[in-house]
Amino acid sequence: MGTERVKVTVGVAGGIAAYKSVELVRLLQNAGLDPHVIMTRAAEEFIRPLTFAGISGHNVITSLWNERAGAGAEAEEGAVSPMEHINEAQTTRLLVVAPATADILGKFAHGLADDFLTTMFLATSAPVIVAPSMNVNMWQHPAVQANLATLRARGVRVVEPGSGYLACGMVGGGRLAEPAEIAAAVAEVLAQAADASGKDDLAGETMLVTAGGTREAIDPVRFIGNRSSGRMGYAIAEAARKRGAHVILISAPTVLPAPAGCEVIPVVTAGEMRQAVIERLPEASIVVMAAAVSDYRVKDVAEQKLKRTGTRTLELEPTEDILAEVSSRRSPGTLVIGFAAETEHIVANALAKLDRKGIDAIVANDVSSAETGFDSERNAGSFLTRNGAVELPTMSKTEMASRILDQIAHMRTAIRSR
Repeated sequence: MGTERVKVTVGVAGGIAAYKSVELVRLLQNAGLDPHVIMTRAAEEFIRPLTFAGISGHNVITSLWNERAGAGAEAEEGAVSPMEHINEAQTTRLLVVAPATADILGKFAHGLADDFLTTMFLATSAPVIVAPSMNVNMWQHPAVQANLATLRARGVRVVEPGSGYLACGMVGGGRLAEPAEIAAAVAEVLAQAADASGKDDLAGETMLVTAGGTREAIDPVRFIGNRSSGRMGYAIAEAARKRGAHVILISAPTVLPAPAGCEVIPVVTAGEMRQAVIERLPEASIVVMAAAVSDYRVKDVAEQKLKRTGTRTLELEPTEDILAEVSSRRSPGTLVIGFAAETEHIVANALAKLDRKGIDAIVANDVSSAETGFDSERNAGSFLTRNGAVELPTMSKTEMASRILDQIAHMRTAIRSR
């Protein structure tokens, strides 16, 4: 008997580029995968389910309800039960949606589930890839870009559309990526998932993670803060939990949902973060300080809202140096990893901070870049220790979290082997 093929699910939404999904299914088969197809009602206006059924060898799911699809009226096995989306969601290894229309992206981003594909998207824990395709003006619309930003932040891989002549007669962005590019993304994500699957290299560890940007009050209304979104720290917390660690996430204000399975402690100021960190430090075997902690606070906070009366001078005083205190107060064997958000001399400044704080490693990144700076969904940098550096090229913060944890796991293994 041959090796069982890996099941992937291809979602086809209602766009003119739906015909390209036929080639995508063929490429996935050629790669040794087992593609199953789900079509939206709108997709059926552009291509018939029978086409996909003939190529894939499987009935095509077109509805949540008991309907036959793709293999002719007599094919009883084509019927699906009202709970089939749960089975499909649990048995697939990856969901790729191509073309992903503005409509389907909006439904995914806002958690709407009014057909089989959108319901399965919410029900699956498998990796998800979307390949957008739409008119150039739709592609550039702030609503579409906001939905894509939401999906990227949740770990959805986006295969960017190309530019060129569109079916509507316009020229510009929004053209569905070529099937070969989408198939390559499928192969890459499956390889990453296979590498991470079963990873419990942080089992038994208690990881304390800080995230977000602290706020220091000026008066009851205003504060000194920064542009940190908390995405990097939250991605590390979620990835560590999936790799078996017990995670204590101490979070400054952010709009992000709490990572499932993590113990979350909300704080606002640097002082509150220090108190929470020091209280929980004895439990931690690994500390990752990803928060953007304010270096200064207002010395005298106004009890009432300050009125606009012209030029005003605020006297600032330093906040607590949490990272240095953690380094000095940690138990023997506890790893401490810091972050250095820099705008110039990135590596040199980060290495100086590594030595000054007495920590084990530091992640340096350039926050002056629009692509990888604060509040971006992507990041890049270097994982620095006293023994060398590992470059972290531009990638999603979810991917970067995994790379950082790989390095931390190696460091833990080295400590245990001493």
